[in-house]
Amino acid sequence: MDENLKYYLEKHNIGYVLHKHKAVFSVAESSKSDIIKKIPGLHCKTLFLKDDKGKYYLVGLRADKRLDIKNLERHLKVKKLKFGSEEELGKFNLKAGSVSIFGAIYSSDIVLIIDKEVWESNIVGFHPNVNTETLEIRHEDLARYFNSLPNKNEIIEL
Repeated sequence: MDENLKYYLEKHNIGYVLHKHKAVFSVAESSKSDIIKKIPGLHCKTLFLKDDKGKYYLVGLRADKRLDIKNLERHLKVKKLKFGSEEELGKFNLKAGSVSIFGAIYSSDIVLIIDKEVWESNIVGFHPNVNTETLEIRHEDLARYFNSLPNKNEIIEL
C-alpha cells in the first residue's frame, strides 16, 4: 500500500486487514488465486470512467458484476461514459490493474460511486491502489472512508 493511502486511513481511523498476494491485473486472474479466494467478504473491483464533459468517476462494484453503462449514463445525465486512458489514470496517481475506490484520496474532482450491493456488505475487499494487495474492510470502515472524502459521492444500485 502506498504511504499516502496508509496515512489517510490512519488519520481517519479507518480499519482494515491487509492481504498480500501475487500481482493480479484482472478479475479473471484474481478468481484463480487461492490466496485471494480465501480473503473474507465480497470481492470487488473499481472502474475508472470519464464522461463526455471530462468528469472522472471511480465506480466500485462486485468483482464479477457487469456494469450497465447505459443505465449509469442515464443516472448521471451524461451522454457518453468511457474508460479513462492510462495517461488519465496517471494524473490521479493510478495505474491500470490497480484502480481502486481508494484512488479518490488523490483528487476531490473524482466522483466516487459505490454499488448498493457493495455498500450493504459486511466486509468488502478492494485493492489499495496496488494490485499485489487487497484490503479487507468492514462496512463501518467503508462508511467512514466514504464520509471522510471531500469528493462528490453516492451509493446507487448499478
